[in-house]
Parts: sequence; structure tokens; C-alpha cells
Amino acid sequence: MAIGKEQHATLINSKNPDMELIKSFSHDFTEFLRYYFFIGGMPEAVSTWVETNDFNEVRRVQKELLRTYENDVSKHTTDEMANKIRQVWDSVPSQLAKENKKFLYSVVKESARAREYENAINWLKSAGLLIKVHRINKPGIPIKAYEDLEAFKIFILDTGLLCSMTNLSGKVLLEGNRLFTEFKGSLTEQFVCQQLISEFGIEPYYWSSKSSTAEVDFIFQNDDEIVPIEVKAEVNLQAKSLRQYRETYNPTTALRFSLSDYKNHGVLKDCPLYALPIIREFLTEKLRSSLP
Repeated sequence: MAIGKEQHATLINSKNPDMELIKSFSHDFTEFLRYYFFIGGMPEAVSTWVETNDFNEVRRVQKELLRTYENDVSKHTTDEMANKIRQVWDSVPSQLAKENKKFLYSVVKESARAREYENAINWLKSAGLLIKVHRINKPGIPIKAYEDLEAFKIFILDTGLLCSMTNLSGKVLLEGNRLFTEFKGSLTEQFVCQQLISEFGIEPYYWSSKSSTAEVDFIFQNDDEIVPIEVKAEVNLQAKSLRQYRETYNPTTALRFSLSDYKNHGVLKDCPLYALPIIREFLTEKLRSSLP
């Protein structure tokens, strides 16, 4: 909408999305998504892009925002706490670049312990800068009762700021869909996580098997059902973890987001990343079907 593509936005945000019509604009939507990954949704960064079309100017604004956050930490905490907060914050890209994205205190500092840094993590979370996604042991109702407080992943508030923290060049936008796969698809998971929260008010969790050999990226509760979400950074739709989850727990709805087109397989819905707002349709589908 900010770049004047109101018709495209209306199509994606429709209460009854026409997926065939959306598919015909998939090239446009994928391009918009690449730009969003780099620019993000921070108002000043977006307005700077609209005014200048200059990636360097956008990056300057993002760096200034990051400096502002760092200054705020120094103003509102002790020197010791500020140092720990910075260490946690600076570790975010490395935490996300791991194959297993479970937060490890040893990535923050060698031999670090939870008691040393949990207050720093909670400070960043309370400030709205950090998103904490806890593991669940099994998909039960209510989902919070099955939360593992010791195991979690972290994300931040915005894809653009994550790109800035890693100094990811705007040139990557010109290299097809490479941006989606950068540091093990972390930007793509970051995008899905922040949109679940900002657009739908969903509190996401994740699931992993007891052996940790299988992991479903996000899990959330919708009324009396638990919905798993698999995130793929490419068109490759192999999802062994999601298959294992479905075979074990038999969910009534499972969502898989990727760069592929929309396909309804019954329980499993394949959805393009750029059409993430259509989750709204699945959230209300059960409610509509129960009405007299």
C-alpha cells in the first residue's frame, strides 16, 4: 500500500481471497515480498524508500534505529545489565543461523548460564524488541499448559532490522530468490513469526520431537484446535517434520508456507509466503462451518 499498490493489497487482504487471481500476480507479489524482507515495516524505513528508492538511505535509517535502541538500553539500565542486553541482542543473527534455532546461552558467551542472561532476554522482550517462541512438548489444549520454559527460539521485531544487523546487501534482492534462503532461511521464518503476531495477534510456539530430530517451525492455538505451520524458504516442499507431526497428532488443519502456489490438499494447505494474510480465512472457516 505504501508504494501505491492498493489493488494488490486489497486482493491479498480480501475476506474471500480468489487464489487463482492472486496466482496470476505471483511474480509481482514475490518481488514485493523480497523488498519487504530488506526494507521491513518500520514506518521511517518505509517512508524513506518511498521518497528515495535508495537502499543505502533505507539502511542508514535502519542503522540509526538500531543505535537508538542501544542508547535506550544505556539510559534505562545499569552498565552491567546494558552489557548483557547488548550481548544477547548481538547474538540474534548467530542464533538464527544455526540449523537448530533453539536459543543457546553459549552463543552469547562461552560458558554462559541462563541465570546470567534471562533478565536481559526478558528486558528485550518487554521492550518489544525481542520475540520469544517457546517449545511445546505436545499439542494439547490449552497450548500454554504444554510450554517448555527452558527451550525457546528468539526473533526480533522486523525483517529489515535483521537484514541491517547482518549487513546484508541490497544487491541480494537482484539475485532471484536468494534473499529468502539467506542464513538457513532465517529471514523467512522471521517474516512469518512477526506477521503472525502483528497481523493476527497469534502467540506462536514451536514443536520438536523428544529426540529433536523433527521440528515444526510454528504452532498456535485456534479456539479448540492446534495448527502447525511449516515454513520453507524455497519451492522445495519436502517437509519430513510436518509429516511426522501429522502422523502422530492428526491435526485438522496444517499450513505450509513457501514460494510455491496455493494448493488445498484437504488437511494440508500449501500457501505462498506473500499470501500469508489468507490465514485469516482458515481461522474463521471452522467458526463459519459451526454456524446454523
